[in-house]
Amino acid sequence: MPGQDAREREGEAAPQGVRLSKIMAERGICSRREADEFIERGWVFVDGKRVSELGIRVEADVRIDLAPEASRAQRQRVTILLHKPVGYVSGQPEPGYAPAVSLIGAANQFDRDTAQRFHPSQLKNLAPAGRLDIDSTGLLVLTQDGRIARQLIGDDSKVDKEYLVRVEGRLEADGLALLTHGLELDGVRLRPAKVEWINDDQLRFQLREGRKRQIRRMCELVGLKVVGLKRVRIGKVKLGDLPLGQWRYLREDESF
Repeated sequence: MPGQDAREREGEAAPQGVRLSKIMAERGICSRREADEFIERGWVFVDGKRVSELGIRVEADVRIDLAPEASRAQRQRVTILLHKPVGYVSGQPEPGYAPAVSLIGAANQFDRDTAQRFHPSQLKNLAPAGRLDIDSTGLLVLTQDGRIARQLIGDDSKVDKEYLVRVEGRLEADGLALLTHGLELDGVRLRPAKVEWINDDQLRFQLREGRKRQIRRMCELVGLKVVGLKRVRIGKVKLGDLPLGQWRYLREDESF
């Protein structure tokens, strides 16, 4: 490696170990951003010793514990389930369109009688864990918890997502098999999916990835045009009876 060669010429030793924040994220303790915050506050212990130096490197097999303050901070972070309408963008706002997070407020809380009451402070660092494009509706997760974000959108995510997709056009002879496994987008082969007809003009997709406008582009490759798309499940969490444009908190007895 060029950088390594330069260090050797200058007599500088290569860094030893792995960044503590990276290990914490890989173990699912928290996100890397949260890890840096916890380390800076002195809320992380490595093999029983408190550490507070950002960028510190450690051996990959160290024991990592969080101070009670860090665990308490994590419990206070909220995860929100939104039934996103068409016309809202899931992430960064686009000209003329509102972000989905703008629907999160006291007036739209579906579980106000059974859960905690919304507070504006919960909007801080509340971000979508995955995309749902502007022309689609259904279940969107927004969270302050880096562990949940990593579980849902990390490269190694095992959480599948279910969509009901209304289509028009004529499916190619081997189209269903191709949708299940065999298509590429942008030169990259897609992971295997489960795809089945549920009536004459509607398909059910179950995917474990979320490339940009993936289902619409998959359908175009086999002769179909998507005219309606709704996400109804993420992992073990279902959209259920959550009304369009309303949201609720992820309950303690729920997990993805």
